[in-house]
Amino acid sequence: MKNKRSLLAIPYVGWMALFVVAPIIMVVIYAFTTADFSITGDNFTRMGLFTVIFTRSFKLAIIATLVCLLIGYPLSYAMAKEGKGFQRVAMLLIMLPMWVNFLLRTYSMMSIMENNGLINQFFAAIGLFDLINNVFGTDIHYFKMIGTQGAVVVGMVYNYLPFMVLPIYSTLIKMDNTLLEAAQDLGADTATVFRKVILPLSLPGILSGVTMVFVPSVSTFAISRLLGGGIQMLLGDLIEQQFLGGAYNPHLGSAIALVMMVIVVACMWIMNRFGDGEEQAVML
Repeated sequence: MKNKRSLLAIPYVGWMALFVVAPIIMVVIYAFTTADFSITGDNFTRMGLFTVIFTRSFKLAIIATLVCLLIGYPLSYAMAKEGKGFQRVAMLLIMLPMWVNFLLRTYSMMSIMENNGLINQFFAAIGLFDLINNVFGTDIHYFKMIGTQGAVVVGMVYNYLPFMVLPIYSTLIKMDNTLLEAAQDLGADTATVFRKVILPLSLPGILSGVTMVFVPSVSTFAISRLLGGGIQMLLGDLIEQQFLGGAYNPHLGSAIALVMMVIVVACMWIMNRFGDGEEQAVML
């Protein structure tokens, strides 16, 4: 039986080795070499020139993750408390945008937030711009949204919110209601039950959601390019520029990708350690 299982694992191991391990090894080799493949550390020292991009990428990713958490947790909690029919409809509405291509969803956000987009057209139709111009003596005809960091964050939240909702909902829906009843029988009010029981038990879902939102947010390039107007460059744009752009330098791009990967893995490790500590505290 074990031999059969080992044989069945061969395609998976081969796939992982070819498409996961091998690319990582290539990135490491490129990161520590020059164009003639001589060993160097200059690729990492040059990254100090991109400190602003590193800071912007992690700042926007953290903001988007926090916004997704603030929206996703109450939504997941409300879904878990409702009946099966409501849960199915809500899940369909959450998953429906995911059936559309990622780029098409981002382009739709552009049409909504551009200078003559739906939001600005709506504000113009209700006379908001006329009111502002009359009160403050200005001459504005639209709110500039495309090309701002706010637009990039909105795009991240719109595209990655389901990745926060689904793991939290999965954790809450499996929660044993007898624990909540026992806490209430012992005199705990609603706020105490949530703080002492529900929140700690849902922490694995929160950490999974945070990881699933933060990782693609910090490495995205399509959202920052389309909604950021090419002005709000993030790490994903910088790496793509080194491999495909005019500043072709795959060795520098590999070094940036390697550092970003190490930082992301470190963040995930810290969150997992934090989650293990919280779970042990709840058990005690």
